Amino acid sequence: QVQLVESGGGSVQSGGSLRLSCAGSGYTNYVAWFRQAPGKEREGVAAIRSGGATTYADSVKGRFTISRDNAKNTVYLQMNSLKPEDTAMYYCAASPRGLYADVQRLNALNYPYWGQGTQVTVSS
Repeated sequence: QVQLVESGGGSVQSGGSLRLSCAGSGYTNYVAWFRQAPGKEREGVAAIRSGGATTYADSVKGRFTISRDNAKNTVYLQMNSLKPEDTAMYYCAASPRGLYADVQRLNALNYPYWGQGTQVTVSS
């Protein structure tokens, strides 16, 4: 069983930065970050494979960076140039499966393990 614990959320002004952390236990192949704003569907933000290959949603490319420290079983999401539209609950998720396309890697249905979420609020 994989357990995931997120941390690092908070409130920042537009243009600011935050780094989220996801500490996990158990083997995972892919780890991804998703976000969900009130009244909206859950959206895949970024994913990283155990070997380090990454996938990003178009909305965060060039601003967010996902990284992974396998020795610490921790995945990070560095978020720069934050915008008010980035405001959401951010969730870490993990999958032991092979995911062979970007659309699969950012699809919540392919991730059976989830953390409890951490809130990110960006004010204008």
